[in-house]
Amino acid sequence: MAPCGSSHRSLLPVTARAKISDVNPTWKRLVVLLLVAAGALPAWPAKKISVQDLKDLLAAMQQKKKNDADVATALKQVELSEELTRAGMNSLLSYEPGQQTTEQIYVLEGRSAMLAPPAADIPSAAAPDSAAQNAILNKAAEYVTKTYAELPALAAMKTALRFQDNVETVAAASGIQGGATEVDVSPRFSNPASFVHYINSSQVQVAFEHGGEKAPAKDKIPWGANSMITLEQPEPSLAVIFQEAQSSGSLKWLRWELIDGRQMAVFAFAVPRKKSRLEVAVCCFPNVNQAGIATFYTATTAPALSGGTSTGGGGVAGNFQTNTEWHDYKSMAAYHGELFIDPETGLVVRMITQAELKPSEVVHQEDTRVDFGPVPVSGKMLMVPVKAFVDTEVVPNGDSSAGRYTTRRTLFITEYKDYRPSMALQ
Repeated sequence: MAPCGSSHRSLLPVTARAKISDVNPTWKRLVVLLLVAAGALPAWPAKKISVQDLKDLLAAMQQKKKNDADVATALKQVELSEELTRAGMNSLLSYEPGQQTTEQIYVLEGRSAMLAPPAADIPSAAAPDSAAQNAILNKAAEYVTKTYAELPALAAMKTALRFQDNVETVAAASGIQGGATEVDVSPRFSNPASFVHYINSSQVQVAFEHGGEKAPAKDKIPWGANSMITLEQPEPSLAVIFQEAQSSGSLKWLRWELIDGRQMAVFAFAVPRKKSRLEVAVCCFPNVNQAGIATFYTATTAPALSGGTSTGGGGVAGNFQTNTEWHDYKSMAAYHGELFIDPETGLVVRMITQAELKPSEVVHQEDTRVDFGPVPVSGKMLMVPVKAFVDTEVVPNGDSSAGRYTTRRTLFITEYKDYRPSMALQ
């Protein structure tokens, strides 16, 4: 993993083992976690730990000379209870023994992207009074409606990394891949207890209009049939989300937070279904249809009903087929989220939306975070999306009659670069 703005450096592998008796009580919890993750004890569901616990775990494994595979295996079996910020990621560099560990650090970053950071990273300043809070929101409204929503038509390069569990794929270890062309289309699912890992990456030109990414064109890739999903809607539009959060009357103060060294005001909101334009569109899920006629017969009726093919016993005869059709999931969902606002300028530097979906639906989760930053475009500095995280959970079998119920977690980490005016939209 590279620090922000630098390339990935080489990391040396190490090997080792830990014993509970060798550590003091404050370390026992981490060493037990280490032993479980390394396979010394029976595995159980992922354990939630803090960012400091993660750092302590990596330091302990380095001291015991664990190799890259062992460290990566340990990280696959934990979840963070707070956000792993980019500064936090950079602080782990000296503990990472290799590429597999680095991959899992990125997974932990993405899966914790919607969480609050460690308490030590939250400013201790008192919350502003109601008048000051309203002033911040008024500045933000002015910025979103009169500046952001009036951005010119733009084009950018969108690079997305896909991390996924519960599927085996055939993909190159690095480089920009062509998506489904690199994927095994046979139904060879790995063990359901498998962990989120890197699958592949894609790169595509996208267009923005009024600050919002335009919906992608419908493609012909056999999503679903290749054991993967695709999101058929772009990341949420800041202009739309802010307007709906404001009109819902639910915007309320949450906390201060440091982003890139600056103190930002964080406001929470919730938008009910009747006021929402947040689309959840995921492709694709199977719908299994059976057609034809089946005739069941007994020993007595066999000669007549089996067409003369049986003279005794029971059975079934007929002409029937099973066909699978693939369909999209689409819904306008209620949602909640957070807006991160510069209190001095009203600039929105981050937006989080979390769709509220029913357990009975084939899509269980779609959480999105969009980070905004200044980018030079034709000699001007524009605040535009620069990074996004989308964390999803779906039921791969969809509405089929498959007996096995599994879920699949897919994590997308996206970067937007090379912004330029889009003549096609002007």
